[in-house]
Amino acid sequence: MADPSSYRPKPGQIPDSPGVYRFRDEHGRVIYVGKAKSLRQRLSSYFQDLAGLHPRTRTMVTTAASVEWTVVSTEVEALQLEYSWIKEYDPRFNVKYRDDKSYPSLAVTMGEEFPRVQVMRGPKKKGVRYFGPYAHAWAIRETVDLMLRVFPVRTCSAGVFKRSAQIGRPCLLGYIGKCSAPCVGRVSPQEHRELAEEFCDFMAGRTGAYIRRLEQRMHDAAEEMEYEKAARLRDDIEALRRAMEKNAVVLADATDADLIAVAEDELEAAVQIFHVRGGRVRGQRGWVTDKVEAVDTAGLVEHALQQLYGEESGDTVPKEVLVPALPEPAGPVTQWLTERRGARVDLRIPQRGDKKDLMATVQRNAQQALVLHKTKRASDLTTRSRALEEIGEALGMDSAPLRVECFDISHLQGQDVVASMVVFEDGLARKSEYRRFQIKGFAGQDDVRSMHEVVGRRFRRYVNEKQKTGEWTEEAPDDEMPGGEVLSGEITGGEVPPEGDDRPKRFAYPPQLVVVDGGKPQVAAAKRALDELGVTDVAVCGLAKRLEEVWLPDEDDPVVLPRTSEGLYLLQRVRDEAHRFAISYQRSKRGKTLKAGPLDAVPGLGDTRKQALLKHFGSVKRLRTATVEQICETPGIGRKTAETIFAALAGAAPPAPAVNMATGEIMDDAEE
Repeated sequence: MADPSSYRPKPGQIPDSPGVYRFRDEHGRVIYVGKAKSLRQRLSSYFQDLAGLHPRTRTMVTTAASVEWTVVSTEVEALQLEYSWIKEYDPRFNVKYRDDKSYPSLAVTMGEEFPRVQVMRGPKKKGVRYFGPYAHAWAIRETVDLMLRVFPVRTCSAGVFKRSAQIGRPCLLGYIGKCSAPCVGRVSPQEHRELAEEFCDFMAGRTGAYIRRLEQRMHDAAEEMEYEKAARLRDDIEALRRAMEKNAVVLADATDADLIAVAEDELEAAVQIFHVRGGRVRGQRGWVTDKVEAVDTAGLVEHALQQLYGEESGDTVPKEVLVPALPEPAGPVTQWLTERRGARVDLRIPQRGDKKDLMATVQRNAQQALVLHKTKRASDLTTRSRALEEIGEALGMDSAPLRVECFDISHLQGQDVVASMVVFEDGLARKSEYRRFQIKGFAGQDDVRSMHEVVGRRFRRYVNEKQKTGEWTEEAPDDEMPGGEVLSGEITGGEVPPEGDDRPKRFAYPPQLVVVDGGKPQVAAAKRALDELGVTDVAVCGLAKRLEEVWLPDEDDPVVLPRTSEGLYLLQRVRDEAHRFAISYQRSKRGKTLKAGPLDAVPGLGDTRKQALLKHFGSVKRLRTATVEQICETPGIGRKTAETIFAALAGAAPPAPAVNMATGEIMDDAEE
């Protein structure tokens, strides 16, 4: 159970403005999303005495490990953003999902002869247009009630509609003008469908032109002294504007655009991006960067555009990109964006209206992100430095270990034995330096021997790189460590430089500290591997899970760090990350093994030709009984390949006969 005070924001760090906040657990999963008129007041209420909190709230704050927030300009924007995040993250502590209910949406059944506006939950259906979702069904009904004044579309059920048609008398809504009463023939099916389409267009965000038409009709009626008609149109316009606010459309006319804002000081800059699709904010992202070069706002915008769209193409690049300053010159950047999209892209600074207002909201988020980053960075640098100093002192090192590598072994009952290596520099994970290994020197389960092999292979590569550059003075052994080369990791850190390049190769940087997941035996194995290679300037320790004890080579007793030690916390993070990385690799290998079939053993046979064989013969069983000539009839299979397939399948053991588990009957003719 976490202590909420451990991640409580500092006083003055939370802005006193509307926004949406997210609580995350220790694994980074979003567990709760909420909105607030004042983020400062709402978030402060979560960090009071635990005894005064509701039991469910108390469970949430003790499960969480961090909190973050996004600033918006109005409560309506916060409402819409909250719904979007709840749909995206499915947080476990949000009430609606815990009730096993879906959020209601406003639906228009365009597939019916007389389309109906209604509230719908659950999976989407064909022929129905959806808008939302909303937090409560009453919010949808309020929106519909406002819009029926202008778009009197049918809202009754099929039974009510049928009965009104039989008796020739509409329902109450038909009498008060909130339904066009197609049940009694006041409008034709085509006229009613046009009303429904206008309703959908308005809900989709295409609002500006329609309201302008109503305003023009209102002015015309007033000039012709039809004041009652003008008053009705005035009330219709007001109703539509209230409905627009409830529907949280931030930009009119279903705009697709990205808005980029930059907040900066002399040393750092924060970039925030809002992705608007269909007139609504669909996503948000941002980062903080050091200003390592003399660059102005326009230069920061250009860098942001390159990072955002450098690998994007097609519709992922929007029609409009709104920025606070244009790059100098702007023409090449605009042309580059147009080529990425395959159609014209408008790069400009918003000058007025809704887009300028939304850009101000993005700018506030960028400014808040910069303030938050500077506050966190000062704290984090101090904490990380203290953690590294504590580790160095506890292990008797001359200086703090700026680069730490951790190794872990993973297997399933001795099968698919693998290992991982993770790297932390200055207390932060360097995922580009992660590596994964297969244990090939022996078969079976032996964590100590596996650790010896992996550490030896890693530092043999380091010794070899130093020998190439002439920096290695010790005489390294000539025999090659069994087990072959190291496998590349999920992120390999780029291609290996060509021969003659002076850039450092992989494994060219030694750590100051090697951490192994385990106790005294694993530490001794790692130390022995280093001694065999003549590596003497790297410290070794192990972290045992049971009591979180730190073991050193040739020491009978462990080093026990205080539970509140930042150094112990950093070692735990490193060890847990190595364990996670090893487990994920081992599971992926096991999954591939379980999916392997007899054709996988045929050398040179790729997925395309496997699919062609299965399509031609229908199953592997029929393929086993085929002759070489019959296999040659498959498109793309030559004589030599057919002979290889025939030999491989003939030498493989036939599968066991299928059995009907209900009756015990052996299904001899069952297909694989």
